[in-house]
Amino acid sequence: MKVIGFAGFSGSGKTTLIERLIPALRAHGLRVSVVKHAHHGFDVDHPGKDTYRHRQAGAYEVVAASGQRLALMREFEQPADLSAHDLIAELHPGVDWVLVEGFKHADLPRIEVWRPPHAVLYPQDAFVVAIATDAPGQLPRPTPLPLLDLNAPAQVAGWLLHHQHRFEYRRA
Repeated sequence: MKVIGFAGFSGSGKTTLIERLIPALRAHGLRVSVVKHAHHGFDVDHPGKDTYRHRQAGAYEVVAASGQRLALMREFEQPADLSAHDLIAELHPGVDWVLVEGFKHADLPRIEVWRPPHAVLYPQDAFVVAIATDAPGQLPRPTPLPLLDLNAPAQVAGWLLHHQHRFEYRRA
């Protein structure tokens, strides 16, 4: 399994890039999973649904499955700060690529997604391996890192595939 993170400030385009990168990788016959850092208290369930009612009744885990998908919801009794590695461990082992969004300080190789006027991460972050931007001429600091076109997901996919040996996952 190959793992690449995407880091950047809110509104920089991380989600849109990943959304467009998934089909670009799938076009190569690859199985892609996503790990996303969410805000506290997020919910994927809705009041009135059976799974919601089971969780509200106190179930630690609820697994819902159909012939098309499986969803696992786990309630923590105490707040838990899961790492990207913890979440990657929950994924199906047969996945080819894992795209990690939002774990800005994880010890994983990352593509920085940057748009002005935000600050840049790459000068202080040794895990940044490339920068995806639509404003390369506005980068506030020079860099030897590869610059990828934020609006060209096929180019980003091609770069990842060309350098895939660099992204083989090894639990830190």
